[in-house]
Amino acid sequence: MTEILFYHLQRQPLEKVLPSLVERSLARDWRVVIQASSEERLQALDDQLWTYTDDSFLPHGTDREPDAAGLPVVLTLAEANPNAAAIRFLVEGSPLPADAQGYERLCILFDGTDQESLLLARAQWKQAKEAGHVLAYWQQDDDGRWQKKA
Repeated sequence: MTEILFYHLQRQPLEKVLPSLVERSLARDWRVVIQASSEERLQALDDQLWTYTDDSFLPHGTDREPDAAGLPVVLTLAEANPNAAAIRFLVEGSPLPADAQGYERLCILFDGTDQESLLLARAQWKQAKEAGHVLAYWQQDDDGRWQKKA
């Protein structure tokens, strides 16, 4: 079964957390797909991954590019897996994909300061649990380190 990790963002925004998680995934030689829920968020992430630090960037593109299948990281609004990714990041309430079992891991990143995001994450947790996936819940401590809570 696919491992599904829930990341409760409270201390740092998505733009700060996502690049480090993507870097860790690439270090495992996993291809990555990131699913946004709006065109605006997709464009913001596209820009962010090129400039998130002064001395580094994450090579990526969108699923609209003709060479998307060969890219290590692909941004999308769709449920498809355009680059045969092993890991999929779901942001801003993107739904669990119908082919969830086709991934090594799914990561759901949600804003812990937003009530609607919390309710959606709880519903996704319940849906994933009922489907028999292995679940983990991660939350940052006061020092910004991720702690597994469930």
